[in-house]
Amino acid sequence: MLKLFRFLKPYTIPVVAVVVLVFFQSIGDLYLPTLMSDIINHGITNGDIDYIFKTGGLMLLITFGSMICAILASYLSSRAGVGFSEILRAKIFTHVSSFSLHEFDKLTAPSLITRNTNDVTQIQMVLIIMMRMVISAPIMAVGGIIMAISKDKGLAWVIAFVIPVLAAVIFFVASKGFPLFKAIQKKVDKINLVLREGLTGIRVIRAFNRTDDEKRRFHEANTDLMQTSIQVNRLMAVLMPVIMLIMNVTTVAIIWFGSIRVNHGTSNVGNMMAFLQYAMQILFSLLMASIMFIMIPRAEASAERINEVLETVPEIRDAENASSLAPAGSLCGTVEFRDVCFNYHGAEEPAIRNITFSAHPGEVTAIIGSTGSGKSTLINLIPRFYDVNCGAVLVNGRDVREWKQDELRARIGFVPQKAVLFTGSIAVNILYGKEDATETEIRKAAEVSQSEEFVAGMKDGYESVISQGGTNVSGGQKQRLSIARALVRRPDIFIFDDSFSALDFKTDSRLRAALRKETSQSTVIIVGQRVATIMDADRIIVLDEGRMVGMGTHKQLYKTCQIYKEIVASQLSEEEIA
Repeated sequence: MLKLFRFLKPYTIPVVAVVVLVFFQSIGDLYLPTLMSDIINHGITNGDIDYIFKTGGLMLLITFGSMICAILASYLSSRAGVGFSEILRAKIFTHVSSFSLHEFDKLTAPSLITRNTNDVTQIQMVLIIMMRMVISAPIMAVGGIIMAISKDKGLAWVIAFVIPVLAAVIFFVASKGFPLFKAIQKKVDKINLVLREGLTGIRVIRAFNRTDDEKRRFHEANTDLMQTSIQVNRLMAVLMPVIMLIMNVTTVAIIWFGSIRVNHGTSNVGNMMAFLQYAMQILFSLLMASIMFIMIPRAEASAERINEVLETVPEIRDAENASSLAPAGSLCGTVEFRDVCFNYHGAEEPAIRNITFSAHPGEVTAIIGSTGSGKSTLINLIPRFYDVNCGAVLVNGRDVREWKQDELRARIGFVPQKAVLFTGSIAVNILYGKEDATETEIRKAAEVSQSEEFVAGMKDGYESVISQGGTNVSGGQKQRLSIARALVRRPDIFIFDDSFSALDFKTDSRLRAALRKETSQSTVIIVGQRVATIMDADRIIVLDEGRMVGMGTHKQLYKTCQIYKEIVASQLSEEEIA
């Protein structure tokens, strides 16, 4: 957890101020029992009313000062704690944004969400308390022992006996609690995963009548979390009564043996009362330490999970000599695969192997194949969502690993297989492709993507709000808006990953005709399942089990590639083939 405290640097002054304020508050609290002892020994015993008022006034003044210090320390510690959380969340989000898809697969989205919310909150709570208790508890404990012994050495054995007993209880509870707190965080991840899948997949769940199964799955995860939480709470529930028992027994012991010493004349009532208050301050400081020991294990578990994220080195990074300059001339927009192989981590077989081809500006290159043949994997290598295991992918004549990632992706208009829209207006979603696009450019992109008609039919037009996940528009409308988002940036390379599957044949045909004019100067790569969508491409690449088994035009492949011929025969009638 100490590693994370480097993010407190911007709040150095408030933290130092908290330390100073808590120090003075603790010194004031330690001085009060001595003043009370003086009132009893000198004021009450001698009947000196002036001394009582004078000393009592000083006690009120010190109490008021301690109160001001406590308020200011609480405010500044809260401000520093919340600011620390803000910085930490931003660091996590920024770092996660640089992850490749492999890191997302490894850490999982639900876990990353939990780490950036629940885990950060745990550390924030502990930090706020630590900034006050870490200073206050030692001062009160050590100062209390010194002041208590100075008041009555004869009762020091009570404190010497109680402190080790209380420390042993706290250590036992903390050692048992740490593994359980660590387990709780993992089980929170599990319940978030189940809940997220249950909510996002609600249509599939209902369609297949699996609601009861999902309820059972959630109940199991929920029950598992509950049982572990109960174990922790039982452990923590034991701690407080034991501590209170020790404190009450200590109080009785001090009064019992203190009264014997007063009766024998070896001490006095004022000193005994001061000793009792100092003993309570010592025990309360240990109680504060026990609270820290309760909270620190959970925060430590959260810190380990956060450090795991921050210490994860992204697999895909810009090279030290990465260039942002694109070569001039005819290469602009050219994509080339040279004997490319790639396999996912942990996979026994490569997803694609020995892929070689080139795609040039002004041409349409289509990729087709059966499910699982590696089509989407292939195009994910172009914007460096993954890096190749062997061979090279070149853009504009340069290996993509030599490009700066943001510069490389700025030249690509990517339309994913699953259309993703963000909460906000239609215009905002299109502007996601180009922030400074004009209204004319937005309308042009919508027109080419065949979105203009349904957008115009909406009440607020381009200002119509897209709900979370785009649930208020159809699948085809989401795809068309995703295409408009890519079109508005006018990139050198367009990549369409099965982006026409939700469109009817009429809209598909009109869209492709409009795209042909709009993308005539760009390199276009289309992944398709429909033969009708890709049959007019300048180049069609046929994949099968990760291998390229054919490349050519529709007519060439129909004659020379058996797999392509089977795909065509499964989709088109004899009249359409002819």
